[in-house]
Amino acid sequence: MRIALLRTLVAVMISAVALVLATVTAQASVKDKENDPVFDGNAPGDVTVLVTKISHATATARLRSSNITWSSSGGCSNRNNPTCTSFEQVNSATIEGIRTLKSASGCAINVTGGTETGHASGTYSHWNGYKLDTSLSSCLNGYIQGTFTSIGGSKWRSAAGNIYYKEGNHWDITYYNCGGC
Repeated sequence: MRIALLRTLVAVMISAVALVLATVTAQASVKDKENDPVFDGNAPGDVTVLVTKISHATATARLRSSNITWSSSGGCSNRNNPTCTSFEQVNSATIEGIRTLKSASGCAINVTGGTETGHASGTYSHWNGYKLDTSLSSCLNGYIQGTFTSIGGSKWRSAAGNIYYKEGNHWDITYYNCGGC
């Protein structure tokens, strides 16, 4: 009886440790956000955000299940190659956010940028798992520009606070949360 109880306790402790290791606490002040090209200065003071990182394989499985495509100019997924599109160490909420966008808009979505090197740095960056780039399309353009609030400078903010920045030939999307998932 004691051995079974001890085994159960150990299993619970291992699960708790795994959960802690999978969750990263990121602290960001407004000053950090000011370095982000899509930040508009309307965030509260210091914030603490819990983020769960996921693997490239997990992210692509979730994207595939929502019929979201991805592509890269290099035809690869190596995070350390700027011509690849990688989702390694992307935030789970970022993937859920793009899935929410797909579901809400009904638009085809093709992701062209993830966590690979070569993007601007900063707390809320591609590398840190907060951003995705997508191809432009008339459906997606119409949905974002017609549904979200324009905040100037080719940027729109969703009701959830996520930022959609039209950067010429693509959307640069910052997911602070999953957007109502």
